[in-house]
Amino acid sequence: MNLILRSHQFDNDLESPSRSRSTKNHQQPCTGFVLVLTIFAAVGGFLFGYDTGVVSGAMLLLRQRFVLTPLWQELVVTATVGAAALSTLLGGLVGIADILGRRMVILVSATVFAVGSVLLASSGNREMLLLGRVVVGLGIGMASVTVPVYIAESSPPTLRGRLVTVNTLFITGGQFCASVVDGAFSNITDGWRYMLGLAVIPAVIQFIGFLFLPESPRWLAKHGRLEDARLVLTNIIGSDTASGVSQSASSDTELDEPPLGLVEMEMQSIQASLDTEKAESHSKVLSEMLRHMPTRRALILGCSFQIIQQFCGINTVMYYSATIIQMAGVRDNSRAIWIAAGVAFTNFLGSIIGVWLVERVGRRVLTLTSLIGTLFGLMVLGGAFLFAALTSPPVSFSTPLAAAPCSQYKICDPCMQDPVCGFCYSLNVSMVVLGSCDPAKVDGSEGAISGRCSNGTENNFYYWAYNYCPTPYAWLAVLGMVMYLLAFAPGMGTMPWTVNAEIYPLWARGTGNSASATVNWLSNVVVSLTFLHLAEYLKYFGVFFLYLGLSFLGFIFLALTLPETRGRSLEEVQQLFSTSLYSCTRKQEGSNSEGSQD
Repeated sequence: MNLILRSHQFDNDLESPSRSRSTKNHQQPCTGFVLVLTIFAAVGGFLFGYDTGVVSGAMLLLRQRFVLTPLWQELVVTATVGAAALSTLLGGLVGIADILGRRMVILVSATVFAVGSVLLASSGNREMLLLGRVVVGLGIGMASVTVPVYIAESSPPTLRGRLVTVNTLFITGGQFCASVVDGAFSNITDGWRYMLGLAVIPAVIQFIGFLFLPESPRWLAKHGRLEDARLVLTNIIGSDTASGVSQSASSDTELDEPPLGLVEMEMQSIQASLDTEKAESHSKVLSEMLRHMPTRRALILGCSFQIIQQFCGINTVMYYSATIIQMAGVRDNSRAIWIAAGVAFTNFLGSIIGVWLVERVGRRVLTLTSLIGTLFGLMVLGGAFLFAALTSPPVSFSTPLAAAPCSQYKICDPCMQDPVCGFCYSLNVSMVVLGSCDPAKVDGSEGAISGRCSNGTENNFYYWAYNYCPTPYAWLAVLGMVMYLLAFAPGMGTMPWTVNAEIYPLWARGTGNSASATVNWLSNVVVSLTFLHLAEYLKYFGVFFLYLGLSFLGFIFLALTLPETRGRSLEEVQQLFSTSLYSCTRKQEGSNSEGSQD
């Protein structure tokens, strides 16, 4: 887990005075080598997004094909998240990327992705399906930690932040592509096999690409391969830039030390960083953070920020988006999946907006504004399901062959939540009439086992509703999801990670980021594993209103504790946490007013 931090640590270690004086007027270009390296590495982020997003549409088909109960649906979704959390935690504790190298871990993760995709595509039962999701989760855990570090350590200093952000965009892009693939194969027999199996293609592409890409220069230097590190740095920075900065630096009369090329400056910065890391490697950083008042307060804020992100229900919306849309009343599987694809694009668009806004409006304003919009989105989502529940069609037609448990339901809503039942109904203009709860086919085909709806979803003026109830409020649920994601993605989607990278001092940044990332994964598991069970007891509108309440509490907490870190040095940020956590924002406002008077 400490690897999460080191990408950010590497950024700041390189901001030495000598380097900044030499490069402040020199913008390093993005060479073709760096572009290729970044894109191939970010394929790991794409696979991360694809494998977490593809289950949204595939679940509509898997639920009926394997007769998945709510518990099994939650297990299939959460297995990937839990395995990723375990892989991330163990990888950090053992230091696999430090031992084997970033490049080798990415090669292994690509292999794991490919194996998991093959297992998923060839699943013959739900146990094999679950195993495939676990294997894919192990790959996600390795990629989520290692890819940002590899990009950060292999990027020119002036482009590092922007290039690391490419990985985030590839994650949301992968989720969008997964939803498009879901839609494309939604009407094909066993289309879920293609949905889950196609991830093998980018995995193989990444594996082949990394056979020809180098290890990161920082890892090479750490293991004594200094000449190899210099060679990689020369390719990263570009030979013209590396020599040109030395000439420009020689004309700077303010420099007291002899001018150095960028490659040598990077090597010196890397060595200084490694010396510091070595000196602190045996210290108990977490216990020191808890004893040190400012870092303890920063850790509380950082971990709480990650919990609030997950308890807003974001991964419930992403993992179950197609299911939620269908449960809101969209009749056709394919239509629900394509609507989910549009919703996923909203998330991708929101992430791009966030990258553009973060340095313009600041972290605090962007976060709080994002949370306000998220509250409104959850309110609309909860309202849509509340209206649908209040108008749930009654079971008014008795089917002679209907057996328990289907025969015991009196309205559509509980019938819809039972995986062995479906709702058969007719329409009188737009009014639902002659509704019955009948046993559903378990061979993956649409329709009831017998009776009026035994021949498919629409037959002789009768309609078969599996996993949804007919309602006029489906459009309101879709509107709520779009509002939710457009508000969430720019701020709450990215700011927890950005703020955690900035609020810890250098000696504690690795442990602080590792702790907050672990809290994020565990919170993700809790939310993903409880959604459908909570829906059984609280109904769907109750779950979204629960997320609404938790998000409101999170808004109050962040409004009281979250300072603005934009444009502040690490020392200035630490000063914000030198007093009570709840006075961080007041202290910041005071310093801002003093600055304006000056």
